[in-house]
This record gives sequence, C-alpha cells and structure tokens, in this order.
Amino acid sequence: MEFNKIIAVTGKPGLYEILSQTKTGVIVKSIVDGKRFPITATHNVSLLENIAIYTYEEEVPLARVFKNIAEKAEGKEAISHKESAAKLTDFFGEVLPDFDQERVYASNIKKVIQWYNTLAKANFDFSTLVEATEETTAEEA
Repeated sequence: MEFNKIIAVTGKPGLYEILSQTKTGVIVKSIVDGKRFPITATHNVSLLENIAIYTYEEEVPLARVFKNIAEKAEGKEAISHKESAAKLTDFFGEVLPDFDQERVYASNIKKVIQWYNTLAKANFDFSTLVEATEETTAEEA
C-alpha cells in the first residue's frame, strides 16, 4: 500500500486505496473491509498526500504528522478518536507541538487520528512516509 494512492472520499467513512483508473473515475478498495467499488468524478476526493496541517511557521504534510504519531505510538494505534476534544488536542500537541490552535479544529484532529488508526490497523508501514515526501519535495525544487 502506497501513501500516494490513499484517498478520503467526502460522505463515505474510512480510507480507500486507488487500484486503477477508468474513463469516468477510479476503482478503489476500502482499507477497512477490502470492498471494491468505483468512485466517479461527482465524488469529492482528497489524496492524503496533498493534505497538510497548519502550524505557526508553515504547513506540515500529513505524512510527517502520521510519522510523528507512529513514533509516539510505536507503530501501533494511537488514542481513540472518540476521546474528548481536550485529550485529542493535548495528544496532538505532543505530536505536532507548534500546530496553529486557531486554524486546526478538534474535528480536524479527530479525523487525522481516525485516519492514522485506520492505517495502523491495516499494518501500514509508517517508516516509509517521510522519505517519500522528502523525495517528492526535492524533485519539485
């Protein structure tokens, strides 16, 4: 499973891996239950690779945030996304100390932790994340 092929679909729970492309969209597989189905151009789709979290200095790629959570949780699942907003914010502050608390809401933190836990359950290798994003950044420069 490659990070650059993982998407979130608005209105559908969980994360999905892009398997192939069709004329009208893409075929995806649910990371949670393995079911395959088409996603058309009418769906709002976000590549996790393109998501970033606001800090006071810069925008930190989600891959780096996941890597930090994985180091803190030792590659296992982190705290539940159903914890209180205060606990989630405290945990996120340990993972990304300088996140912008005015622009990153508890709902955003909840979603990031939920996505991380979904990937952790699927035995995703978080050690490959930062290297891949650093290579992409170096190629763009």
